[in-house]
Amino acid sequence: MPDFEGALAELEKIVEKMEAGDQSLEEALASFQRGIELTRTCQKGLKEAEQRVEKLAQENNVAGAESDDAG
Repeated sequence: MPDFEGALAELEKIVEKMEAGDQSLEEALASFQRGIELTRTCQKGLKEAEQRVEKLAQENNVAGAESDDAG
């Protein structure tokens, strides 16, 4: 499974091919299916990144509160 950047790059290529309109119906359906898979990979990556940011922000708020108490 590709990482976020790899999935996004592949998804962009799929969109370009589909927009060109030169795929057969079967190719377009396969591209669409792959696009859905890649979209899920990207959504999962974004969700994980969001959770990491929230965790870091919470840790920073706790650390900031502790340093304020010491001051």
